[in-house]
Amino acid sequence: MPSWLRKSLVVMVTIFTFGLVTPTSLLPIQHEEDKSPRKAVLAESLPDVSGEETSQVSREDFIKEMVTSAEKHSFEKFGEKIKPVIESEFQIVILPNIEKAISEVAEQYTEENLHHLSITETASAGLSERIFHIADEAKQKDVIRFHVRRDHPPQQGYWFNFHYHTAYDQFQTHHELGSIYWDKNTPPKWMS
Repeated sequence: MPSWLRKSLVVMVTIFTFGLVTPTSLLPIQHEEDKSPRKAVLAESLPDVSGEETSQVSREDFIKEMVTSAEKHSFEKFGEKIKPVIESEFQIVILPNIEKAISEVAEQYTEENLHHLSITETASAGLSERIFHIADEAKQKDVIRFHVRRDHPPQQGYWFNFHYHTAYDQFQTHHELGSIYWDKNTPPKWMS
């Protein structure tokens, strides 16, 4: 199948499904040396139209797509043991704050350039904080990093502290998204 036809089919399917489905079977096979952790996750990003035609996504659609992906990555991070306990509180308290942070980032890009932003990192297991990162693929740099930390204040049990870092201060400042109480007992490791 000619590459222009394959690319056109990928774009059409992606547009008709609002970016929720990307027909990976039509994408060219990637060589082993081209694979990297960043590129492995790019299939989840918004569609990129090759050639002369430029992909433009509305700001609202971009934010909706990113929030949906953020929720998916967060639930992967929680795993089967933590997710049922904090899922509803996460959706009520934390997810709207994640949406606000993503909106603030999106405001700094024109609608023509929003397709350069994509979720590039997957959630990490064990005790690591990383949930996901959003990067500007044109500049090959992270723009915002979403994390969750386990806090254990004396006599208060365990809390999950959700926060993010931005490139604007070299990822130094914790921007609070909220905290969710776990229990007095030690929570299981992420993704367990």
